[in-house]
Amino acid sequence: MNDNPIKIMVIDDQAVVRQGFVALINTVSDMVVVAEGTNGQQAIDLYRLHRPDVALIDLRMPQVGGVEAIVAIRKEFPDARLIILTTYDGDEDIYRSLQAGAQGYLLKDMFFEELEDAIRKVHAGSRRIPAQVAERLAERMGSSDLTSRELEVLEQIVAGNSNKAIAHRLSISEATVKSHINSILSK
Repeated sequence: MNDNPIKIMVIDDQAVVRQGFVALINTVSDMVVVAEGTNGQQAIDLYRLHRPDVALIDLRMPQVGGVEAIVAIRKEFPDARLIILTTYDGDEDIYRSLQAGAQGYLLKDMFFEELEDAIRKVHAGSRRIPAQVAERLAERMGSSDLTSRELEVLEQIVAGNSNKAIAHRLSISEATVKSHINSILSK
């Protein structure tokens, strides 16, 4: 066990899914699950209590859903690292999750290695959006609605780069990157 493992919270209303994620994550030497819950309200409460490094949150749950939980957590903890886990790849779900502040949007049919990689990238400050999810997002927005610079920023997001890395690669400020992201999500 690592002396300073990545602390993870897992929120999913389906017990077998949640327990599976917890069991798999706890096999990784530098990761540990510090909290698990079954709905968005528990996500908010457990985040306050445990302050995990990364939270994995199911999109659709009873009472308070994943998007609502992310909005509440981000309001109180703006630097929270949050990943949506779901079976839904609908463009509106993707859009709402990213607009709420999720740094990752992962489909539950992924291989565990992809989840492990996503946790590491999001923990390091990058985004993690699989290519097929990014394609759906681009379809929703309609590429013609995006400027060439916004398309470049979107490509960098899909590649998993952080705002700082995107700024460096495109020779623009981090504030400009955030402005482009807000513009992309508002279209």
